[in-house]
Amino acid sequence: MALDPRNCYPRPEQRDQQQGMPGSTGDMAPKPDHGEESYKGSGKLKDRVAIITGGDSGIGRAVAIAYAREGADVIVAYWDEHEDAKETARWVEKAGRKAVTVAGDVKDEAFCNGLIDKAYAEFGRLDILVNNAAHQATFEKIEDISAEEWDVTFRTNIYSMFYLSKAAVARMEPGGVILNTSSINATSPTPQLLAYATTKGAIANFTAGLGQYVADRGIRVNAVAPGPIWTPLIPSTMPEEKVKSFGSNTPLGRAGQPAELAGAYVFLASDDATYITGALVPVTGGRPML
Repeated sequence: MALDPRNCYPRPEQRDQQQGMPGSTGDMAPKPDHGEESYKGSGKLKDRVAIITGGDSGIGRAVAIAYAREGADVIVAYWDEHEDAKETARWVEKAGRKAVTVAGDVKDEAFCNGLIDKAYAEFGRLDILVNNAAHQATFEKIEDISAEEWDVTFRTNIYSMFYLSKAAVARMEPGGVILNTSSINATSPTPQLLAYATTKGAIANFTAGLGQYVADRGIRVNAVAPGPIWTPLIPSTMPEEKVKSFGSNTPLGRAGQPAELAGAYVFLASDDATYITGALVPVTGGRPML
């Protein structure tokens, strides 16, 4: 029987909780579902190699698990959440695929270039780049946003995407795929997330432009636009009262789980999507992207 999308996962309100940035999966209540027990692969990405930034937790972990079960080896890039990254790698290896964890700062161009080099050193190829790492913080007034905060947000969310995509495109073979994580905030910005929302709009534009730029090389570029998804970013960057009601503003009445994003990333990376490039695919719980 098909799942009822309104109640197949927990509905608000979530428990009172607050974490320091960037947050940890283990401290969340309820625990996010990354598809650990539910995702079933069918060989759509057999023997491909993927880099996933922000692959330690949240959407990144769900994509890593799904890619491994579809037959891909995965490089899990992350900042400093070592235990979360080890857990993601464990699930990749449990699926019978190779996992390589790489800690570092995607704001640094040298690290990004080295990450692409790592794929070729470990596997001799790179088929899929998932630009998923993100920074967000909540502010009640624009006056509270420092120049340093603005810079960190853009360097994490936008500069890293440029660095990694530039290095990847130079070496990818035809059939290569770049996937970017945008957001519902690209077109429906939350004022308190001004810096983050602005970068997510830029990601949508970057995706559309790069998709046209590299189409003649046989490389596809697309983006997924999540709505409110239950990841460590939420309790580590939002006030408790907003955490408790997180996701209640969607037509489905709840936050999405990381596992509910995995299928979109698999589809766009697979040969089922050979005629899709420059697109923005919303996974928003019914909230329209206008």
